[in-house]
Amino acid sequence: MSSRRLANGAQLIDFSDAEGGTRRYARAANFSAEWIVPAMGEVAVESAEEAIVVLPGGGEIAAAGWRHRAEGPSVAIVPPGRFAVAADAAAAVVLATDRPDLDDAAALNAGGVADPRIAPVGVPFARRVPLTAPLVLPIDAIPVPPDNGRLRFVQSATISINIVVYDGPRGRTALSPHEHDAIEQGTLAIAGDYVHHLRAPWGRNADAWLEDVHLDAPPGSLLLIPPRLIHTTEGVGAGAHVMLDIFAPPRRDFIAKGWMANAADYAAPPA
Repeated sequence: MSSRRLANGAQLIDFSDAEGGTRRYARAANFSAEWIVPAMGEVAVESAEEAIVVLPGGGEIAAAGWRHRAEGPSVAIVPPGRFAVAADAAAAVVLATDRPDLDDAAALNAGGVADPRIAPVGVPFARRVPLTAPLVLPIDAIPVPPDNGRLRFVQSATISINIVVYDGPRGRTALSPHEHDAIEQGTLAIAGDYVHHLRAPWGRNADAWLEDVHLDAPPGSLLLIPPRLIHTTEGVGAGAHVMLDIFAPPRRDFIAKGWMANAADYAAPPA
């Protein structure tokens, strides 16, 4: 396991190179991401808000009073409280904004300085009907936007994710470099190899300009992208590519466009 901080403010965390029983997680400004491999068995989790659990190879989620099994690639919105996660054929990912069971000082990327440009989560979205057990969605069944079959969008009360799925390399003539003003983005590679392209905008002082970065990212790597850093990600090589883009709080612009598959489950707080 490793963590690397770049001069442009981005961080690359590698979850993949550790023994099976080792807890591995990273801390972003507004969320944590824990990587749970099958060899770890059933792993206890506690979340003060709804959590998002991604099970790319299937697995189980259980708590007092309920147990849910996902036979294939799935994503689950899990109610607050204590539960357990076990991954089957591939690592599971637990995303949450408030994990009282995790020590931030033990995160792989511990010791960073808070970025004041990142807007806080604020008031959570309000679920219209409280969850008493997980809402488990097969990834293939999540609707896609009419003009982009690669993307699927899901939210919890405090997080939203884009699940990006495609086969083969992503065309180099169809990349989407962009930046965010007050948002930190997490990009987690689940399957396939990637190159993250990062560009720091130029200011008036040429002595402060930074070189572009073209960063190799294998499965099990998490890139944390700070505000105002131009970025795009290119899937390289053959085979399946599965990637998560992670945001906290949920992306209101994606909700407004009608892309968020489960947006109707929530009432948004005042902007």
